[in-house]
Amino acid sequence: MSHIFRLALLATLVGSATSAPAETLLRNICRVKGQEENTLRGLGLVVGLNGTGEAGDGPTMRALARAMEIMGSPGMVAGRPDPAALDELKKLKNAALVMVTATVPPTGARRGDKLDCYVAAIAGKGIGGGRLAFAALQGPNTQDTRVFGLCQGHVQVDDGTQSNVGRVHNGCQMEQDVWTPFVKEGFITLVLDKNHADFQIASSVAEKIREQYRDNLDGEQADAEFGDPVRALDAANIQVRIPENYRSDPVLFLADMLDTKIYDSDPEARVTINPRAGSIVISGDVTIGDVIVSHKNVVVEADDAPPIAEFARIDTTEVDFPRLDRLVQQLSALKVPTNDVIEIIRGIDRNGKLHGRLIIE
Repeated sequence: MSHIFRLALLATLVGSATSAPAETLLRNICRVKGQEENTLRGLGLVVGLNGTGEAGDGPTMRALARAMEIMGSPGMVAGRPDPAALDELKKLKNAALVMVTATVPPTGARRGDKLDCYVAAIAGKGIGGGRLAFAALQGPNTQDTRVFGLCQGHVQVDDGTQSNVGRVHNGCQMEQDVWTPFVKEGFITLVLDKNHADFQIASSVAEKIREQYRDNLDGEQADAEFGDPVRALDAANIQVRIPENYRSDPVLFLADMLDTKIYDSDPEARVTINPRAGSIVISGDVTIGDVIVSHKNVVVEADDAPPIAEFARIDTTEVDFPRLDRLVQQLSALKVPTNDVIEIIRGIDRNGKLHGRLIIE
């Protein structure tokens, strides 16, 4: 006969001690608008394959014929592949047409810089052991025909189960500068990351910056077009006008501002569950309301009733309601399976008693 575990969660205030407010640097919870990664992309040819290319594949053979023409070997007639040359090329199994991408870091890249590039076969059974003969990469703007990078090199396959996907270490050499400007019309825009994008946090960050640079911004009057020198535009974006004494060195201003200490920057209360991996991640301020949950041989009761002798008692000094992390700890101590713990949390949420956002991955 199985035992029924009865678990009572009681919120009792047993002291007046309070935890110190959270503190972090501004750089840890935001990025600077304009400092984003950019992806370059293009088509290329991998050659030297040991019979794992795609024999008779039209696009691959046309690309190979064009490459041969560029390098001085006749393969084109009037701008089109020579049928006789195509017939010969169709017998080859050592070439594959591939999609090639490279990522320019947020800080940009200069001509001559080398980046890793990633290769995925469009045709062919595998590209392991092959060599990327060439690929010309363009930017994200499809209307811009400039070549930003040229790629070549030995293809490394990192996952043996995905032999048609690989990378070339430092295989992309930049042929154009990619700049990522962060100042626009005298303003810098900070973008809070998705876990901290919140109206209260945005307002708090704006106020902290305004306080930090009050002496520098006192002479910066609001105008009809741009508004205040520092303002939160929404839950994620904070716009800051560069003070006049920093106009000649915006990098110094930005570096100094990003080192500002921010308090109470905790994101919203949330619970992230991955049922497949069996993981539960809880922010520290997720609480639950009055609820009784019966799941298999576990009964969870959370209310402000007097404690019962056989119940395990949980005290909390931070909030007026039981905290979810304490519940999970108690269920773990009772060796309740993770899948059952997840179902209990989902049941509490379905009843509207989970005081936080539930995210199922």
